[in-house]
This record gives sequence, structure tokens and C-alpha cells, in this order.
Amino acid sequence: MTDNDRDRVAIVWRGDNEMRNNATPENNRLKGIFAALTAAGLKPEPAVFDEAFQGEFEDQLLGVAAVLVWVDPVHRGVRRAALDQVLRRVAGKGVLVSGRPDIIDRMGVKSVLHETRALGWGSASAFYETPEVFRRQMPGSLATGPRVLKQNRGNGGHGVWRVEPIEGDAVHVRSARPETAEQTLPLALFLTQWSDELSAGDGLVDQPFFPRLMDGMVRCYMSGDRVAGFGHQLVTALADPSAGPPQPRLYSGPDDERFQDLRRLMETDWAPGLCRQLTIGRHELPVIWDADFLFGEPTPGNDRGYVLCEINANSVFPIPDEAPAALAATLRARLI
Repeated sequence: MTDNDRDRVAIVWRGDNEMRNNATPENNRLKGIFAALTAAGLKPEPAVFDEAFQGEFEDQLLGVAAVLVWVDPVHRGVRRAALDQVLRRVAGKGVLVSGRPDIIDRMGVKSVLHETRALGWGSASAFYETPEVFRRQMPGSLATGPRVLKQNRGNGGHGVWRVEPIEGDAVHVRSARPETAEQTLPLALFLTQWSDELSAGDGLVDQPFFPRLMDGMVRCYMSGDRVAGFGHQLVTALADPSAGPPQPRLYSGPDDERFQDLRRLMETDWAPGLCRQLTIGRHELPVIWDADFLFGEPTPGNDRGYVLCEINANSVFPIPDEAPAALAATLRARLI
């Protein structure tokens, strides 16, 4: 890498060869991020990825100082294993990658909800790694009330279900995907069918269903270990049908007065605790990631009862207007 390359930043998203050949900093959804990086004195460039031109893509990444990635873990049934192999190789040769696959594997999976449950954002959760454990323990969990099951790996509501026990040794199952029909089935059949879901998704997280769902979900956007903004949304995917459709997410900056308690908790307690629990350095946290919170019961130090329901550590978009400048500043500081 020459001195002229030390400010080059590859912005990665998935696309075909035509998109790769025609991509510019202005003709894609990430144009605000390109602009913020340029304003910070960096030189961002498109780096469209597909397995069909993986070698050309890798050669490009080896010539830049940093790589920022916006690629879903699963896209039209295709996982990003090939991309992750490339990212590991270029990171091993000194290119700054955000977020690195090994970091995503630690914090961007649903099992983190159970692994970090003692931080103060947790709930009475379980993690089922094998079908045998799931079939043995899930009935006792359902005896406590409605539960939410989440595949360890997934995005966009895929692999998320509300499971509620009903009379007659049966359960009612509602998917977070609106196109998926609700089901009522015997408990034994449910345990058998969802054992297959466990295997397909590398495990299942089991959390309580929170009745305060209609109070909305707060998405806390982070750049490294600092809050970069918020998104507040009424999410009705797992609510009763009478709740109506979900509402748009409303974005705000890090100074939003409604969420300063959450900002304090994230910056002083929970983000540092996450790093300790998962053995992640603060400088290794992605330049943009988010944590989704529902409202549970208030606890000491967590007066509003924030409960973590998901961490998104790759492909975080859209983001608040204030976030591109924050992630650009974080990246600039890491490259100095």
C-alpha cells in the first residue's frame, strides 16, 4: 500500500457485475456515508461483492486502508461465508475491517441475548444448542407463559416466533414475518418441527414475550462504544392482530432527551460490559452497530425496564442523519 492509499476506504455491499461496473459514491443508498467519509478527509470507494467475481473484489480490498461492510448474513437464501473468508484474509494482511467476521460471530447473533443476560439488559432466557435439549426444556419454559423463539442467525424477522401455550396440550405460533400464517398445533408436533428450525439456524434463543410490546421498540445506534442516535418504532409483528400494522421508525440524534437514560447505560455500563463478556476490544466494535430494546419490568439502575431483544452488527441501515458523521469520526480516529 502506498501513502496515497492510506485514506482509501472500500464500502461493500452485495450486487451483480453490472452494479459493480457502474457503482459510484452517489448512485446507491449509502451515499450519505460516502459524503461523511469524504468530509472527514477519507477517500471512500464502492466495492460491490458477489461470489462470481470474488478474486477481483479481494484484489481491490488489498489496496485500501479500511473496509466497511453492508451485507446481510443471508440474502435470497445465500449466506455470506465466501465474503467472510475474504474479509478474514484481508484483515490478516493489515486492512482495517468493520466489522470483522469474528466480531460479528460473537456479538451479531441471537445467543448474545442469553450470554450477556446478567449485564442489566437481560431477561429470563435460554439457549438451545441441540434438539434434545430443546425438546426436554421447552415445555417447562412454556409453563411460565408466552415465549419468543429466535434462530441464532437470521435477519429481517426470519426465524422469530411467538409461542403461546393453549388448552389441550397445544401451542399457538405466530411468526414475525407477516406473510407466514399463524398455526395451532399439538405441543409434541411443535417440538419436533422446531427441532429442525434449531438445526437450520445454529441454535434457538428462548425469551419471555413482553406485554409492553405496544410501548414500542427503541433502537440505539452505536459508533464504536458511543451512541450515535436512536430510532423509535411501534413494532406489531408479534402482537395480537388488533394491534394493526407496524409504524415507521422515527430517527433522532444522540441528544434526544427521551433516551438519555439509555445513552448513559449503553456508554457507561452495557457497551463496556458487552466487550468484557465477549472478549472484544472497544476499538474492535463496528463503526456502526445497533441494539434493539423493548420495555420490561423496571429494575434497580434500569428504571424504564429496557430489555435487549437483538444486536445488529452488520448491514445496519438506514441510520439517523447524525450517524454518518459519527462513524466517519470513529473510522478516522482508528486509522490515525
